[in-house]
Order: sequence, then structure tokens, then C-alpha cells
Amino acid sequence: MGSKIENINLRKIKESQVSFPKDNPFENIKYLQALEESNSASTESGWQASHLGKINNGKLLSFLPLYKKFNSYGEFIFDYQWANALAGSGRNYYPKLLTAIPFTPCEGERVFGITREEKIELINSGIEKLKKESIESWHILFPNEDSREILQQEKFIERYNYRFTWNNKGFSDFNDFLSIFTSRQRATIKKERKSIKKNNISFVQRNFDQITLKDWDLFYSFYQQTYHDRGQNPYLTKDFFYKINSANQILKPIIFFAYEDKKPIAASLCFRGNHTLYGRHWGAVKKVKNLHFECCYYQGIEYCIKNKIRYFDPGVQGEHKIRRGFEPKLTSSFHYFLKEDFEKAVRNYCDAEKVQIKNYLEVCKTYTPFNKDYKINS
Repeated sequence: MGSKIENINLRKIKESQVSFPKDNPFENIKYLQALEESNSASTESGWQASHLGKINNGKLLSFLPLYKKFNSYGEFIFDYQWANALAGSGRNYYPKLLTAIPFTPCEGERVFGITREEKIELINSGIEKLKKESIESWHILFPNEDSREILQQEKFIERYNYRFTWNNKGFSDFNDFLSIFTSRQRATIKKERKSIKKNNISFVQRNFDQITLKDWDLFYSFYQQTYHDRGQNPYLTKDFFYKINSANQILKPIIFFAYEDKKPIAASLCFRGNHTLYGRHWGAVKKVKNLHFECCYYQGIEYCIKNKIRYFDPGVQGEHKIRRGFEPKLTSSFHYFLKEDFEKAVRNYCDAEKVQIKNYLEVCKTYTPFNKDYKINS
């Protein structure tokens, strides 16, 4: 095939054809294929695949995950105000172009290529697609530092946000980790964990090389119930998790199951990257005080300490994470607008928002549960 940018049908790409490096499971073609082939991310759910890339001699040399979006569901960066504002002026915000991993608000590469030139070529191709189809905007969500550095040089608006991550400072065990807290917060965390044991709740960890379809069935029953409790339907289909199962060795999922008197009642799902454990989903069929903290945070922290994993990313939002050892971190998304009038309005909005985010992060540094000798990074 030629060496020009073309439309990429993910269903025809094999993992062995990919030539660019991957740092986390969500950057792997197998993960995106699981989302699309399971109809979790589909035209019907608002995600119309429009990927771009370059193939040469059977190798996928560069790749831009790109979706034509007809809503803003499953993105975790909220742009409803922008959509309403544009609609109010008689123009269509949707469809929009979106570069993201569907339903996965984890930082990573968003413009895949070996060289900087290849990545810039992809960005230019995305802009050309925007112009050709007269789409108002293109949004790139949760890029890592490498992608951010390139996007900052292009005509994108950078929008600040924040998340909370756990940093492994070489802790020997969980008690060593607790030493970074004030005595009051250490006591609070110990009390939370003790309450779980008092309820006769124990945990079983299933590593990626142990997980079976029965495990996925059990996990999905918890995951689905938690959405139904909120009056919602889950984003992900059961078939998505079945397809993950066929790539367990590559994507490295880990499930923490909670048992009450030997009866399973909850579970959390993580994925293991090169340097980071990613907390992604959880569910429960019984409400137990502090169970979410234990299942989604403390089990993951213990896993990272034991396996010497540098970071734990439990997902977006949640100031309560600070009190449990997760540190605030500045993140950003990037936005390109076709028309100058709306571009200017959004740029002013984001400039004002940046000041608020910076101030918030400074406040977070001041009001933390850590002892005075511990310094957080941001």
C-alpha cells in the first residue's frame, strides 16, 4: 500500500502490524478493537469511527484515533456549555471530531507515530478533514506530555483540568505508606480498613493470567448493577469484557473481588501499564460503608507497593482521593475550532478557567492530610 495518510479500519489491523511504541493498555489496538467490535463504541452510541493513519509494507506506521461524535457522552471532559452556546447562535456543535479512547479518561499518547514529522502530518490531516466536512470543532482528550508538547505548537486551545494520582515513593508496605500522613489521617484510614474486616469482607485478586469468562460474568453483574442503581445503562457491553479476555496477556487486566462471608459482593477492575496501574471500573451488589475506598483505592495501592509500580491512576475527579494519598496533578485537553468567532470565545473561556484551575491546585497543596515533611508533586 502507499505511504500517504488514509482512513484506517481497525477491524482489519492486527496487533503485529503496529510499529509505534505503546506505554499503556489503552494505546493498544486490541483495546480499541474491543470497544468497537463489542458495539460499546459504535455509531449507535454516538461514536462513528473515522480513524486516520499511514500504512506501508503492511505496517501501521502512524495512527490517529478519530471519532465523529454526535453527543458528549463517555468523554469526561465537559463541553455542554459550548454546545449550548453554539446551538443558541443557530449553528451545529454536533457532529464534532474527537480524538480519545472511548470511555477511558486516562492520559496517554493520542497522536501515534515514530517521528515528530509523522505526528504533525496526522494533525494536519485531522484539520483538513474538519475543513472538508465543514465540522465546527475537533477535541483531543487526555494527551500525555509528548502529545501535549506537539499540540501546544499547533493552533489548538489548551484547556486545563486536574486529576489525582498516587506516587510510589519506594514504600516497603502499606504501613510505610501511611507514614506520610498526619497522625489523625493515619487513624482515619486504619479505621476505614478495619471496618471492612469487621464486616467479614475479604479480597481475592485475579491477575490477567488467571481471569476467566466466569470472572468477567461476575464482574459485569456488579458493574451493571451499579449503573442501574443510578438509573443508567452501562457504557460497556458484556461482550467488551469477553473481548478483553481474549487479549488478557496483552492488556493485563486485574480484578479485585470482595467477598462477604465467602459470597462475592463487589469488584474493581484495573489495567497494568508499563509504569502505572489504572483503576477503571467497579461495581457492587451490596452497599457497605468504606467498601468503595478499600476496593478501588487501598487494594490498588497495596498491589503497586508489592509489585513496585510507580503510579496508580484511579480515574478522574474526586477530591476525597487527596485524603487517601492521591496527589493533584495538572492535565489538559486540546480544542480546535473552524470558525474564528467561536474559537475566540472558547479561548477566552479557557484562559479564565486556567486561572481557576491553577488557584485550585495551589489550595490543594496547602490543605492536604500529609505531614509537614512530605511534599507533593503537581
